Amino acid sequence: QLQLVESGGGLVQPGGSLRLSCAASGFSFDYYAIGWFRQAPGKEREGVSCISSSGGTYNYADSVKGRFTISRDNAKNTVYLQMNSLKPEDTAVYYCAADRVPGDYVRPDWGAVPGRYDYWGQGTQVTVSS
Repeated sequence: QLQLVESGGGLVQPGGSLRLSCAASGFSFDYYAIGWFRQAPGKEREGVSCISSSGGTYNYADSVKGRFTISRDNAKNTVYLQMNSLKPEDTAVYYCAADRVPGDYVRPDWGAVPGRYDYWGQGTQVTVSS
């Protein structure tokens, strides 16, 4: 059964940290770039970060650069998103998604075309509030 399952969300104070996980099963994880997206109430889904199939290439949205770090462990079929210095504007449901990229790279428009991703998780809520 093909799945992406996010975990690690929760309530955190501004300036705090969370680590999200995205566990994959049922498909050839090693052949997919994995993206993290988020969607806040009343807003469009936006790309947060993306990592290539090997983990050697990654990109971030400007809004999270220097605060978030993406990584992956292909032996565990898992991608992580370490989020530090969290701000109230980071509050959203966070989703991971898999993109069958024909090579070990991240597409230049990785965050702009959510419809290109083949599989999606159910999302995990992140709330940053005092």
